[in-house]
Amino acid sequence: MADSLLLGLMSGTSMDAIDAALLRIGSDGFQLVDALEHPIPATTRAAIAELCHSGNREIERMGELDRELGELFASASLALLAQSGISADQIRAIGSHGQTIRHHPPSSHHAQAPFTLQIGDPNTIAELTGITTVADFRRRDMAAGGEGAPLAPAFHAAAFLQSDCPRAIVNIGGIANISLLQNSQVSGFDTGPGNTLLDLWTNKQRGTAFDRDGDWAASGQVREELLQHLLQHDYLHKEPPKSTGKEAFNLPWLQQKLQRQQLRPEDVQATLAEFTAATICHSVPDSITEIFVCGGGAFNRDLMARIQRRVAPARLASTSRLGIAPEWVEAAAFAWLAYRCLEGLAGNLPSVTGAAGSRVLGGIYPGGTQK
Repeated sequence: MADSLLLGLMSGTSMDAIDAALLRIGSDGFQLVDALEHPIPATTRAAIAELCHSGNREIERMGELDRELGELFASASLALLAQSGISADQIRAIGSHGQTIRHHPPSSHHAQAPFTLQIGDPNTIAELTGITTVADFRRRDMAAGGEGAPLAPAFHAAAFLQSDCPRAIVNIGGIANISLLQNSQVSGFDTGPGNTLLDLWTNKQRGTAFDRDGDWAASGQVREELLQHLLQHDYLHKEPPKSTGKEAFNLPWLQQKLQRQQLRPEDVQATLAEFTAATICHSVPDSITEIFVCGGGAFNRDLMARIQRRVAPARLASTSRLGIAPEWVEAAAFAWLAYRCLEGLAGNLPSVTGAAGSRVLGGIYPGGTQK
């Protein structure tokens, strides 16, 4: 079987940038060829944040932003091709996750009518790049009774599973998820907040997008009463399969928890960092000997130190040790999922999402001019 080049696009709950990754896939596995981070304009990030909550002109704003993000995803794809010196006709497909603006899975209180919604028009991507685009990966799993998330564990298993070494892959984006790879068995779920509360509190108190290296959190003290209050969140006590999002962990929820408490802002930040570390580490069984972290959280030195203290003596490192830099793992996953779709292969893991069975994920939008 000839090798295929596929391009993956990911914009997560942090909304900080579009990650684009170029993956070569063949009979002997896959290799990350090139990658880049494509900026999302501040006005677009603000529009996404506003659309994540109910408001006026929702349908009109969604339609406009759907098209705008499609153009932005196309630009990210073309920028990566220019950087790598590869032409569009060499790319078999683009796998685009899109931008999630709502996620109400079966495990949420919307269980009677669960749905998930990602925007970033794949028709626009295919038209502007000339490359076949695969998108809308989550809804088929949800139609089969699954959570529609997390989807990364299937890729984590393909990329990182080692049958004789029980390990966990933890993706810390806006929301954190874990993949448990043990004895050739795979399980996984969203553990709770990753960077989202840390970023929201930093932005509110300091006007910056994030707490670089976790230095501000490191300057504060964990307030145990607040930490225990946060750990009472209903989501954390649900059994898998489960998934979550900013609908559950957001600034209004945090502010409600902070009512009648006079705390230093840096102490709140330290407590939020410990909260993220605790919710991740509570999900790691004692049998796990290695934990590899990907996503933006891998670069937060304070958060990584808090996780290490909780999981010791297990080994903690970023996925760079396994051959893929932490910032590119999710984008690579959607290149791989696009490949699976085109080959008619399942992309979900029912053991993770709770779907009724294995399903081919994604809709295909042909590129180029059709006859």
